[in-house]
Amino acid sequence: MKIGLFIPCYIDQFYPQVAIATLEILEKLGLDVTYPLDQTCCGQPMANSGMETAALPAMQLMIKNFSNFDYIVTPSGSCAYHVRKHYDILPQTQEVYHVRKHTYELCEFLTDILNITDLGAHFPFKTGLHQSCHGLRGLRLAQSSEIVGKNFSKVRTLLENVKGITLVELQRPDECCGFGGTFAVSEEAVSVSMGLDRIADHITAGAEVITGTDVSCLMHLEGLLKRQKSPVRVMHIAQILNSR
Repeated sequence: MKIGLFIPCYIDQFYPQVAIATLEILEKLGLDVTYPLDQTCCGQPMANSGMETAALPAMQLMIKNFSNFDYIVTPSGSCAYHVRKHYDILPQTQEVYHVRKHTYELCEFLTDILNITDLGAHFPFKTGLHQSCHGLRGLRLAQSSEIVGKNFSKVRTLLENVKGITLVELQRPDECCGFGGTFAVSEEAVSVSMGLDRIADHITAGAEVITGTDVSCLMHLEGLLKRQKSPVRVMHIAQILNSR
């Protein structure tokens, strides 16, 4: 099984430790992992800003870089969702179809493809799980509260198998943090207000750490926490699953 590691641009620039944790997890599982060196953005920021046509070169480069891998794995639900759902504007060649079908967010790759829920991690902290909208409502990593059905969470299942961890219970476990990519720029006041609400829920529940599958959301919350001079930390789930 050949794995192509796709690292979103904002993780590459601001949170390389998340990329390293993701790589180490996959390598510890004995997988053949390659990081294409000329990869760039998947095109999501431009597409979200209404410039989908301008994103085409980035999307085409993504296909070129990853079409020869069995699976493409990324520590970002939003980027995985963008590739799977919004690359429909490209000519649907065999290569495009393959990349769209085989791009997975890290947690769903572990649970759905490898059938692994326990990575032997140890993390003795009270932890709150932020469920990002793209992962929750796009990739269906968990059951969202507005849909009647059986409750499940692929991400929470992985965390529940981490030794020493205490998962705190939130009042609103699947509410948006307000980041929303360019929404945080165009609607700054609303974005900040929503983020403060999410932070308050975690703090009230006693969280020492806030985790999730999208660094973009965690970056938004981290900025607000730092401005509050809060001791609460944010960590991508890959860092927790890779901890010992």
